[in-house]
Amino acid sequence: MPIKVTTLSENTATSRRGLLAEWGLSILIEADDHKILFDTGQSFSAAYNAIALGVDLSQIDKIVFSHGHYDHTGGLLHILKVMKKQVGVVAHPDIWAAKYVRRPEGREEYIGIPFPKEAAESLGASFHLSKEPVWISENIVTSGEIPMLTEYEDIDPNLCVKEPCPERSEGTQLKPDPLWDDQALFIKSKMGLIVILGCAHRGMVNTLRQAQKLTEVEPIYAVIGGTHLMVASPQRMDLTIAELASFGIQRLGACHCTGLPASAILAQTFGESFFFNNAGTRINL
Repeated sequence: MPIKVTTLSENTATSRRGLLAEWGLSILIEADDHKILFDTGQSFSAAYNAIALGVDLSQIDKIVFSHGHYDHTGGLLHILKVMKKQVGVVAHPDIWAAKYVRRPEGREEYIGIPFPKEAAESLGASFHLSKEPVWISENIVTSGEIPMLTEYEDIDPNLCVKEPCPERSEGTQLKPDPLWDDQALFIKSKMGLIVILGCAHRGMVNTLRQAQKLTEVEPIYAVIGGTHLMVASPQRMDLTIAELASFGIQRLGACHCTGLPASAILAQTFGESFFFNNAGTRINL
């Protein structure tokens, strides 16, 4: 089964002329006779870069959201306008939660989906919201909710959801976001599992363990996407690297929320197995 992965949007772009870089992520996966768009970037960069790369967005069979942050969902309306057809969007119900981040200066900033559900539906989106894994084909499945198994992987405490305050009839409060909507995409292949990450907010290692359990496939051939290691402590970084080495990963394409310092450490550790997965990167597996 040929598998092709094309990154349409990321914080940085390859030297290919005319591509746009934008904080966020969007990855096109072609496998098992399916074309799946995993996330849609922050705004119009994914749609723009698709055209520049000669990608026909109208051929997409399914869209999957890794979670409900603006930098992974904000480009959906632009994608739909180019597609001009009905398309299913697979995601966790919590993508529509009122998501915020606490900035160092104490400011609260909205970071959720930047458009109403009705706007996407009017352009052809049909949402399939599920807490459970969704099998898109015989070999491709979403992770569903990812259990927190490791002791060292935790969720950024500055990521919050705004909810009604029971003590005040018209008030709201910010609470830590458990990010149950954080999902990944798993692809079974003859080489082993291929794991596509959005941000891995619930832990990169937790996600890989979920991949093995759900698919009943032990070897992990490739891991591509955001790892949220940009906020990892040195201890968490060391423990994560040790676990990744134990999986025997052959291709490690980190990007987005991995951060450049963590990416440099991964590159030094994994050598030729590592690549930086910026916009315009095309991989045949």
